Amino acid sequence: MNIDMPPPRWQESLGMVILRLGLAWFLFVWAVNKILAPEQYKKLWGYFHGIDIGSTLPYVMGGLQIVICLAIAAGFWRTISYGLGFAMHAVTIAVIFPNLIAPFVIKSGFPTNRNQAIALAALAGFAALWLLRERDYWSLDGWLARRRK
Repeated sequence: MNIDMPPPRWQESLGMVILRLGLAWFLFVWAVNKILAPEQYKKLWGYFHGIDIGSTLPYVMGGLQIVICLAIAAGFWRTISYGLGFAMHAVTIAVIFPNLIAPFVIKSGFPTNRNQAIALAALAGFAALWLLRERDYWSLDGWLARRRK
């Protein structure tokens, strides 16, 4: 996609790096957790989806997600890696959706669902990252494209 756009300013490039690294770290923490605490992930999967995923799948899923997170962090295969980041997080949004539409439910005097609203902000960030991927000038893909010229 080559739309006539002005060259990026350093602020735009830096903003994309900050967005990319922040979102990669956001997913990375959850991916590593699948490897460090696979039983926890297995229980969550059973609770939300009603499926026993066994003992190996958390490691496989965590490993694949770590690879995707590293690609996002580097800005490598932007269309694919940023899209996969969005898709991975969209699954989480789908699972917790009932809590998102009721953020002010009070249990024990505390609004228990309000912190999950952060997940929507992260999904919006992934959407922005994917939509602006061609403007991610300081990405590995951007650097490789400039070298080919």
